[in-house]
Amino acid sequence: MTASQMGDETSDLDLIVRAARQAGEIALGFFRQSPEVWWKNEGRSPVSAADFAANEALASILRSARPDYGWLSEETDDDAARLSHETLFVVDPIDGTRGFLSGLELWCVSVAVVTRGRPTAGVLYAPALDELFVASADGPALKNGRPIAVSDWKGHDTYRLASTEDALKGLSPDFRQTVERAKHVPSLAYRLAMVADGRLDGTIVKSNSHDWDLAAADLILERAGGALVDLSGRALLYNRAEVSHGELCGAPAAHLPELLHQLAHRRDS
Repeated sequence: MTASQMGDETSDLDLIVRAARQAGEIALGFFRQSPEVWWKNEGRSPVSAADFAANEALASILRSARPDYGWLSEETDDDAARLSHETLFVVDPIDGTRGFLSGLELWCVSVAVVTRGRPTAGVLYAPALDELFVASADGPALKNGRPIAVSDWKGHDTYRLASTEDALKGLSPDFRQTVERAKHVPSLAYRLAMVADGRLDGTIVKSNSHDWDLAAADLILERAGGALVDLSGRALLYNRAEVSHGELCGAPAAHLPELLHQLAHRRDS
């Protein structure tokens, strides 16, 4: 059996980095060029020619290299056959399409390898920013080749939180006074990367995010010393029949209990 067939994590990571870079460069060619746009999900979500072109590049590179892996992409019709695969690729060709179409640089290509429900290799490539985040299950989280780590927030410091205003309602007044809401980041995956590299202290993720938004960033955050969990504190499982998730939070592992406590207080208030 070859290393490719075995799904070796190191070679998987090299593969998805190469694929993400190529897809990112293709998408960058459409950036600020007014690509053709369509609407999906009953007109709620835009998808552009750039999304489709990047998706085609990812599928061509990854599926030919690992034909025994399953496939889940935001821009490919879902196939229940993926559920029979122990390992699969989970991809978002452009995470943050609205920002991309608005000319904002905060978008990225997200690619993960998921095995038995958890990511084992992940990459986020933000070509407009020239930033590459990578992680494997047994290695550090890296940004442009350098290790990154979550913030060391102290209880008396300002808590830099990415969240909607509604999600903050009902938090305890003492905690709320410490919170500084971050400017909106259109890419959820990139927002989680900002928690991983310490620019944010945490984020609250509203309901209805999807596997492709989360899987790569989840692993990068974990290997940087953080965690992405549901409001009961459970790690996420990917490649289920249902690929959407409820409300989540991501933060440094050491401070996650406090954030979860605050969110529980909010629900009970």
